[in-house]
Amino acid sequence: MDYLPIFADLKHRPCVVVGGDTVAWRKTQMLLKAGADVRVVAEELNADFQAAVINLQVTHVAAEFSPELLDGIFLAIAATERKALNALVYQSANQRQVLVNVVDDTQRCSFIVPSIIDRSPIVVAISSSGKAPVLARLLREKIEVLLPHHIGAMATIAGRFRDRLKRTISDFSTRRLFWEQAFEGRFSQLVATGKKQDAENELIRLSQTMQPQGGVSLIGSGPGDAGLLTLRALQLMQQADVVLYDYLVSDEIMDLVRRDAELVCVGKRAGFHSVPQQETNRLIVAYAQQGKRVVRLKGGDPFMFGRGAEELEVLVDAGIPFQVVPGITAAAGATAYAGIPLTHRDYAQTAMFITGHTKSESDPLDWSILARGKQTLVIYMGLMKSSYIQQQLLQHGREADTPIAIIERGTQKNQKIFKGQLSELAELAKNAASPSLIVVGEVVTLSEKLRWFGNQDVQPEPRSVVSL
Repeated sequence: MDYLPIFADLKHRPCVVVGGDTVAWRKTQMLLKAGADVRVVAEELNADFQAAVINLQVTHVAAEFSPELLDGIFLAIAATERKALNALVYQSANQRQVLVNVVDDTQRCSFIVPSIIDRSPIVVAISSSGKAPVLARLLREKIEVLLPHHIGAMATIAGRFRDRLKRTISDFSTRRLFWEQAFEGRFSQLVATGKKQDAENELIRLSQTMQPQGGVSLIGSGPGDAGLLTLRALQLMQQADVVLYDYLVSDEIMDLVRRDAELVCVGKRAGFHSVPQQETNRLIVAYAQQGKRVVRLKGGDPFMFGRGAEELEVLVDAGIPFQVVPGITAAAGATAYAGIPLTHRDYAQTAMFITGHTKSESDPLDWSILARGKQTLVIYMGLMKSSYIQQQLLQHGREADTPIAIIERGTQKNQKIFKGQLSELAELAKNAASPSLIVVGEVVTLSEKLRWFGNQDVQPEPRSVVSL
């Protein structure tokens, strides 16, 4: 982040604008709208400036700039065509620790002015850190269409009601739920139609009937790419009081969780400290019984080797309401990003999904079925058992030269693909890291033709030959 986005209170603060043309006037209008005490420095003032001076909106303090004019100033803007003058303003402001912006010169800016959507008191600011101001403006136009004009009036009424609500509802989480229901319900509709008194009465009614009720949302976050997250999942993540998440949930997706939500890692990962499933179940129930909105966030899909059903059974026994938001499972997401179709008329008419978490001494899988040709076998969590998987597939009839792929961190920017033959599975697995997905079948050969994402194929190292 190149700049810290902040909203400054400029009411009655002295600000200097150097320049008297159209660009300088646009910056001055912005400052005036924020209530600043604007002082302009310019040899010539355009008609807008002249009218503003006559109407006492701005003060024309000097024709020529001198560094002393910045003494006691809160911020300064240089908007002239003279580079040397702009540089002097920048240098003088820095020496006095005054915030300064030189128009169209990000190298001489201690602050930049974003593209603004004004629905006061709701203000949305968009910045490209000075890299692409036209792009920021285009984004502003897109967002502008999405924001109803009455949200400013809603915020104003809500601001007047806040203190009263605190006296009625002391619990912070319940107040937050109150406002979410108000802004998405009848209160919003009444404000939109101009019935402000009825809208205020609706807030009173709602505050007297609010009853906090905890619940759980079991959400699949997909294989890692935040763009594959469902809209419903994002909505619930933004409303959550508590989020219990796994290691498989990517950082990009965790960044989309409500900022002030309590985050609890309950992941399991080989070789690292893991939270027992019983403790995870206890935490989910405990948080929900406290009246909190709980999100249980899992990688992939919660019902695909994710123990989601086990956690829901605990909620049913405790009488806690829940909902399920499916996610794109790794078998669908990672293979698609690797250019490997799960089925194809010429290569595979069936696809089978299994987990590699099997014990050799009590293996329940029918390997004679899994080893059939003309089908795709997708193995979750199979790296540690890759040698056993290879052995079983070969022993039960799968050809040694059957194409295979190991997809590491599928759909993510650091995705890697290890490709080879079934006889090389155990060796390739030594180079891959979790989370990885193993794909066995003729469809893997299509990846060269259908690949579209990234450039992360990893070639196996050639085996050394020892001469005797």
